[in-house]
Amino acid sequence: MKKQWMVAGAAVLAVGVVAPWAVGYVTEQQWQSVTTEVNQAQPLFQLETRDYNRGYLGADFTGTISVQNPDTGEEHEFEYQARVSHGVTGSLLDFSPPDELGSDVDKIFPDEKPKLTLETRLWGTAIVELSVPAISVINEETGESFDMSESYSRAEISDNGSHADIVMLWPGAVIRAPDLRISIEDFRFEQTMEHLTGGVWLGDGDMSLSGFELAARDEPSLRFDDLAIRSETFTEDDGESIGSETLMTLETLTADDESFGPHRMEFVFSGLDVQNWNNLTEALTEMQTAALTAPGGDSRAVMQQQMESMSRINQALLGLAGEGFSFGFPKLSFATPYGPIDGEIMVQHPSLSDEEKDQMMMVMQRLTGNLDLSMPLALVEQYPELGMQVAPLIKQGMVVQEGDRVRVQGKLEDLALDINGNLIPLPPLF
Repeated sequence: MKKQWMVAGAAVLAVGVVAPWAVGYVTEQQWQSVTTEVNQAQPLFQLETRDYNRGYLGADFTGTISVQNPDTGEEHEFEYQARVSHGVTGSLLDFSPPDELGSDVDKIFPDEKPKLTLETRLWGTAIVELSVPAISVINEETGESFDMSESYSRAEISDNGSHADIVMLWPGAVIRAPDLRISIEDFRFEQTMEHLTGGVWLGDGDMSLSGFELAARDEPSLRFDDLAIRSETFTEDDGESIGSETLMTLETLTADDESFGPHRMEFVFSGLDVQNWNNLTEALTEMQTAALTAPGGDSRAVMQQQMESMSRINQALLGLAGEGFSFGFPKLSFATPYGPIDGEIMVQHPSLSDEEKDQMMMVMQRLTGNLDLSMPLALVEQYPELGMQVAPLIKQGMVVQEGDRVRVQGKLEDLALDINGNLIPLPPLF
């Protein structure tokens, strides 16, 4: 028995000795794989790794993060360095700016520095954590200042990258200038994501902001209190299509010392065919990539790529329409000092038979929809700019007065929009 325990102990010791080396090897392969996947997935954010020096209990490497401006194509590069600690079941990567930036970082963070870590596990789980300490910066010459409380972000990625849980906590910040003051209070974000296929993800998320205030000299102050956005994306028809529901609420809006609320907006879509939706997102990404690589490149090749992407986008839109879908705002409600603005806007496309799909030339031909918006008449009368826009519509019959409210009702059908009996032909855009 004693001999068996000695053998078992020797085996455990051997595993403990070998494990850090094996973990270090796997960690290096995982990081190189992540870098490749990130660079191939999108064109705006590129990672480069240099000088990966792997040892027995740890490693270190340097690299560059390149961020591209989507409007100008201009690139900005940021250097970084990382230290890696190898354990028995995983590694801890600690990222920091290069030593030459130390003095600049010390000016902003004199006491405690930001901390970015990546913890990996052999079974495919990774945890990314970012802690940014409080900031207080004052420019004595201009009178500008920036104060930000400590913030924290965490992302846990599991199932080999197919599942992610993300949390961001930011208690707030204040920006001050001689003619401007902006404050942000208690920002929170939580997101759960589950990969379905290609670029299609499911999940739910919550975002909340306790307060936002903007005050500028000679301008009325503006403040939002208790802004919340909740969204969920899910599968329908046994996974063949997806749907989503998003609710945005704002408890109070204060403008020029006058407060009113609550405000509510709902957005939904339903019946989006998964394969065609994935084709559409891929084609849009390809078009964006071609536009970013255009400066200094082969213009004919870029034009060809753009045309191919547009063809894929058209085919994906036709495919989505052929399977049927609906989207829009089933509930709109905005409070004003004179009463609420209420309404709904919905657009649908019916599901088509195979024969109808073959004959389908455009999406808009079979689109249907409805529009119903109403607002207080007193609101129109109180603001001359709004009244000047609404008055001609009332005269044309586009807007109808119903008691103390004005109302717009419309129906979309056969490439025409019927608004309160006035028919407006629509151009076949797609």
